[in-house]
Formats: sequence, structure tokens, C-alpha cells
Amino acid sequence: MYGGVGGGTSLALVLAAGLFVGTAPSRAADLGGDCCADLEERVAELEATTARKGNRKVSLEVSGQVNQGVLYWDDGWESNAYVVTNDNSRSRFRFRGKAKIDKDWEAGYRLEIGVRSANSKRFTQNDLATSAPFDLRDSYWYLKSKTYGTVAVGLMSTATDGITEINLAQTKDFAKYSDIEDTGLGLFLRRKDGALASGGGTGNPYSYYNLIGVHGDQPGEGEKRFNGVRYTTPEFQGFTASAFWGQDDYWDASLNYSGEHAGFAIEAGIGYGEITDGGQTQTACAAIGGAPGNHDTKCTQFGGSVSVMHKETGLFANFGAGVKNDDIIESTTLFSVRGADDEQTFWSTQAGIEKKWTALGKTTVYGEYYHYEGGGNTRTLSSTFAGTANAAAVVSTGVESYGLGVAQGIDAAAMTLYLSYRHVEGDISVVNTAGGVAAAGAANAIALEDLDLVFGGGIIKF
Repeated sequence: MYGGVGGGTSLALVLAAGLFVGTAPSRAADLGGDCCADLEERVAELEATTARKGNRKVSLEVSGQVNQGVLYWDDGWESNAYVVTNDNSRSRFRFRGKAKIDKDWEAGYRLEIGVRSANSKRFTQNDLATSAPFDLRDSYWYLKSKTYGTVAVGLMSTATDGITEINLAQTKDFAKYSDIEDTGLGLFLRRKDGALASGGGTGNPYSYYNLIGVHGDQPGEGEKRFNGVRYTTPEFQGFTASAFWGQDDYWDASLNYSGEHAGFAIEAGIGYGEITDGGQTQTACAAIGGAPGNHDTKCTQFGGSVSVMHKETGLFANFGAGVKNDDIIESTTLFSVRGADDEQTFWSTQAGIEKKWTALGKTTVYGEYYHYEGGGNTRTLSSTFAGTANAAAVVSTGVESYGLGVAQGIDAAAMTLYLSYRHVEGDISVVNTAGGVAAAGAANAIALEDLDLVFGGGIIKF
């Protein structure tokens, strides 16, 4: 009896299993047919609205940021507020990717386009939209080896780009402590009597950023973007070295460090750059503002910076400095500024506290100071503004600035809101010119109005 019942039970189980196996494929096919049709339609819709890669071997990453704000300015006689793109870290979008070759080597690329609605560093009292809305920032490919380092070819940062601006705090996105021209220094010089250096007479318009090495670039700071070849070593004990060469005889080299000691995060770098082509007018290491002579000359610069942050308390300090020696001032055959100092120097600092006091994100409170002293340059100043018979040759300049600010990160939106204040004082001394040559006589100091700048805005990254 027991065996019979057990046998019947076993037979029933076998028959039930066979029935399930026989019917399951049919049901699965019917169900799969319906759901897969819907799924395929949905996939087609997504493909139609999604950025695609050209192949499956090289990755594609799309990212960028939008950085806009309201910049209020007061030059002593006039004040206004403009909505501008913050050029401390302007809006941009980028495409980058890489492909693994083997366990040691990879290849990659980077394309980046800068976007400006209006430029925070080039507007004037008379004109807001003074810059092209788009500019090519990066366009290069690279080969990278964990053993031998990285070689990149194309348009990119030089080895010393950012060498005087190293910053561990979120102030790097809206208030550079070294490159202060990015906040409102495109405004024309204003004399104490109200006159503007906006052209007229004999000479050129002259903005506050022209007081800093003509183009507003810090001594010791590398060319921001240049066509060339760059090599970067592998990281060793926190150190990396980089060298860059560009056409028209530009080259530079740097040594950087990133690490942590005794609860302090530290980033630092030093760099040296040189150019020997007098035809370069737009590099950071060139004093020429007008047409250059057709000859070779030499310009050298050295700079560096360090940023330290205590990880527990959030206290931080940044310091940068640089020096430039520019032979172009004396050697150009077009326009000789006799007796002008060919050396330019600066130093700057920023310190504060950055800590996550709320669930929103990090809060930053800081203060800053900047000091620049420069030799002459071959950019002329209007005779009307300078009060001279002819165009005035600039023999020395100076800029001093102090400021403070606050920022609030919003982690959930990858966003930072900020508010900064900066006070800027400028000095300039000129001599009269005759026949394109600095005339004899004592230099004349022009009394300039100070600038007050308040910048509020936000940056959101994607």
C-alpha cells in the first residue's frame, strides 16, 4: 500500500513537470513577444534623443558648466550692474573620452568650447558685449602610459597654466586670488577728474587690466591655451613634472605636488617659461600691445603657488607669486620706452574657512589681498587722457586690491552660489613721446579713481 501510494505520487509529479515544460515556452513566447515589442519601441525612442558615439572602442563623456552672475561696479564717477559670464571659470561644454590599448597604455581626446553671454573681464563703461560668444579652449589627443607618462598634441593648457592660481577651495570657480583681471578689470581707467581712457587723441584705449602686463596676465603665469606638444611624467610620491613646447619659440616647464600631511591637504607648483620670438603679441610673456618688430628677443618668467587646507577645521590659505623679465620693452625697433623697468612682479594671498555646516554643502568665507608692480610696456596711452603733447609711453604701473566673499555649495544640484567684493587701486606713470620714442623728461603719474566691484552669481556643473 505504501509503495503504491508513493509510486502514484511520483507519477503525478512527473506528469505535472512534463505539462509545465511543454506549456511554458508557449506562454513565454506570447508574453515575450508583447513586452519585447514595447521594449524595442522604447529603446528606439531613447536612441533618437541620446548622444551617440561613433564607435564602441572609444568612450564619450559630455560635461560642462554654466557660470553666470550680476556684477556691480563703481569707478568713482559712474556705477552700473551687468549680467555677465564669470570668466574666473566661464561657462563651457566638453567632450572627452579614452580607449584602453593594453594594461599599460591608453589613448584619449578632449574637445572643450567656452561660452560667454557677456565677458566679466572685458566689458567697459561704454560696452557690455565685447567678446565672441564661443571660444575653442581645448582640442587635443593624447597617449598615456602608467610607466612612461603622457604625451598630448594640439590646443591645450601649457605646463605653467594655472601655476600661480593653485586653490583647494571652491573660490577657484568665482574669485581667483591671482588672476584678478577676470572680475571687472576691462573697465577703462578713470582719472580723478572723471576723464576716461577710452581712446581719442593720440593713443589707445586703456583698461585697468592693461596695468598688469598689458594683457592682464600675471608674471610667472603660463599661456592659458596654446597649440603645441606637452609631456607629463607619471606621479611619484605626489610629484609630477610637465614640459610644453609651442610654435613661435614658446616653451615652459613645471613641477607640481599634491598630497596630505598631518591632516592638511596640500597642493603646490612652480614653473618657468620662456619665449624668444618678438612677433608674439598675445602670450603672457610679452609686453607688446601694438605691432611688434620683425626680430627675435627674449622674455622669461618664473612663478608658483601653494594651497593648504586643514581637513578637520576647513581652514585654508592660498599664496601665489611671480616675476617676469621682458626684453621686448627695450629691444623692439618700432617703439622704444627708454628707461622703463623691464621687470614685473606680483604676489597675492587668500585665506578663510570652508566647512560643511549645513546639509546643503560646504560654506566658504574668505578674505584676500593682491599686489602688482610692473615695468613699462610699449602700449601707448592717449595724449588726451595723459595730458601730454603726444601719445604717452607707459614706464611703470601698479595694482593693489583687497576683498572678501562668501559661497554656499548645494551638493544635490552640483551648484555653488557666491557673493564677492573687491576694491582695486591702480597706479600709472607715463612720459611724453616724440617720433615714436620716449622723450626726455621726468615721468608723470596720473591720479586714478579706485574701483569697487561686487559680484553675485552661481555655477552649476553637469
